[in-house]
Amino acid sequence: MTDLVLLTGISGFLGGHTALQLLKSGYKVRGSLRSLDRADEVRDTMQSHGADTDNLEFVTLDLLSDDGWDDAMKGARYVQHTASPFITRMPADKMELITPAVEGTRRALDAALKADVEHIVLTSSMAAIMYGHERTRTAPFTEDDWTNINSPDANAYTQSKTLAEKKAWELVEDAGRRDDLRVINPSFIMGPLLNADPGTSGAIILRLLKGEMPAAPRLSFPCVDVRDVAALHVMAMTSTKAAGRRHATSADNLTLLEMAQALKTQLPAYAKKLPKFEIPDWIVRIAALFDADARGSIAELGHHRTVDASLARALLGRDFIAPQKAVAAIGQSLVDHNLA
Repeated sequence: MTDLVLLTGISGFLGGHTALQLLKSGYKVRGSLRSLDRADEVRDTMQSHGADTDNLEFVTLDLLSDDGWDDAMKGARYVQHTASPFITRMPADKMELITPAVEGTRRALDAALKADVEHIVLTSSMAAIMYGHERTRTAPFTEDDWTNINSPDANAYTQSKTLAEKKAWELVEDAGRRDDLRVINPSFIMGPLLNADPGTSGAIILRLLKGEMPAAPRLSFPCVDVRDVAALHVMAMTSTKAAGRRHATSADNLTLLEMAQALKTQLPAYAKKLPKFEIPDWIVRIAALFDADARGSIAELGHHRTVDASLARALLGRDFIAPQKAVAAIGQSLVDHNLA
C-alpha cells in the first residue's frame, strides 16, 4: 500500500517542489489548497515535471479555520506542513502574519497528533534562529539558537516563524511525541520555478533583472536551493537522524551584488540592467524615507550572518547545490516563463 502524505501549501514554491519529490519517490500526496479552483493548475504543473498524478489528490484547508483538518488527516501516515505566509513588505498590523502562522501550525499539529500520524515535518525558517542577536556576533548560527522576538531587529515575519515553531515544539512535548516532529529551517530559498508564479523569492530576483536596482544595497543572505530543501523534507519524514531535531539550512551566503553577478553569467543579455556596484548605506537610508522596501532593509545593511548547516548536510547525504546555481536557475525560470 502506498503511504499517504498530507502536504499543506502544495501551491507554494517549496510546497510544489516537495510534492514533486514525494510523488517521484512513490508516495501518495494529499495537497491542501485554500480553494480547489487551483487544483487543475497544480495537477498540470506536477504532470509537466514528470510526476504520476494518479497519486495526487486535494483538500481545502485554511490556516485560520478549523474546518476540514480532521478529515484531511484520515489515512495519512505522514504530514508535511509547509504552508505559512511569507512576504518581504511588513504589514501595518504584525498580527496579519503572526496569527495565521501560529494558528495554522496549531491546527496542523493538533489534527496530526489526534490522528496519530507517524511523523510530522514542519517548515520553519532561519528567521526563527538568527535574528535579534548582537550585530557583533561572528559565530555561525546553529539549531541551538532562537530568534529574540523582543528585539527591535525582530520584525513581524521573524516573530511569526519563531512563535509558530515554538508552538509546534510545545504541542509535541505536551503529547510526549517530541521525536515525531522534524523541523527544517531554510534560509533564503531560490532555484527553478515549477510554473509562472514567481513567488516572493522570484519577485526579488525579478527586480534585479528588470533593472529596478541600478546599484545593490549592502545586503547579505544565507541561501539554499529549493530542490535541496524539498529533499530534506522528504528525508526528514522517515530518517531517525531527524527525530526531534531542527535543521539550520544554508548552502552559503551571497550578497545582492553576488546574486547579480550569478545572473549576469547565466543571462548575459540582462547584464546592462543588473547592478554593477554596491550603493552607500546613507543613500539607502534616504531612499527608505520614501520606499517601503528600502525601509524594511535598513537594519540589515552590512549585517553578515553565517549558518552552520552541518546537521542538514548530514541528513541530505551530500553537499548543497551552490547558491550561485540556485540564483541562476530562478533567473532562467523567470526568463523562460516570460516574466523578466
